[in-house]
Amino acid sequence: MNIEKVIAISGKPGLYNLISQTKSGFIAKNLDDGKKSSIPASYNVSLLSNVAIYTHTEEVPLREVFKKIYEKENGKECISHKSSESELRAYMQEVLPEYDESRVYYSDLKKLFQWYNILLKNDLLTPQENEETTNEEA
Repeated sequence: MNIEKVIAISGKPGLYNLISQTKSGFIAKNLDDGKKSSIPASYNVSLLSNVAIYTHTEEVPLREVFKKIYEKENGKECISHKSSESELRAYMQEVLPEYDESRVYYSDLKKLFQWYNILLKNDLLTPQENEETTNEEA
């Protein structure tokens, strides 16, 4: 999985690939339509590699959650983010049974599954052979 340069921008739909940094912000490419945009530094930007899901005991990195979904679906698309809250929660329960239902909101689940499908369409979720060694060296 290669999500180190993938970002979510608050107030903008979808995911973006971070291309470069400028004096006043970032240049990012939308993963849905491929358009490049200049993102001001004042925008709230989150690297997906820094995002985690709450469980009852700890926080699980998004990379691990995506890996579990990928394994569950055998590399195919997961449930639609437009599904009902009960369907999304039931699906999440299958993927990560220990997730904290009180701190992981419906809107979080919608984003999670939408992001997974976007990353899958852009071939950013294919497991890499040297993934563990790369993470340890970094």
